[in-house]
Amino acid sequence: MPETREALRSPRRLKKRADFLATRRGEKRRGRLFLIEVLDRGDCGEPRFGLTVTKKTGNAVVRNRIRRRLKEAVRVHAAGDMAAGSDYVIVGRREILAAPFDALKAELSRRIRGTTPDGK
Repeated sequence: MPETREALRSPRRLKKRADFLATRRGEKRRGRLFLIEVLDRGDCGEPRFGLTVTKKTGNAVVRNRIRRRLKEAVRVHAAGDMAAGSDYVIVGRREILAAPFDALKAELSRRIRGTTPDGK
């Protein structure tokens, strides 16, 4: 059955600086490709996510390519792994550009679920 446009909808986005800063108080999950900061808001609302790519990673073209790859990975794969009532901030690294998209999707999904490589 073909996937509908609604099924591929991204979770809500974090847009305000205060929301990004609040998420920094939460749990940090470090990986080779990115860092994920997770904050449990304590409600049952839908999950939200934000993306950060610092100038240290490269010029605007490089940063936008990293951002686009992360947005698409969240949209097609990792959105279903996000817990209700949580905020996620994904801090992208330059290594994302060299990683195969399937590896990026799997790593993002695993980090969002909070599991280790051996499934624990």
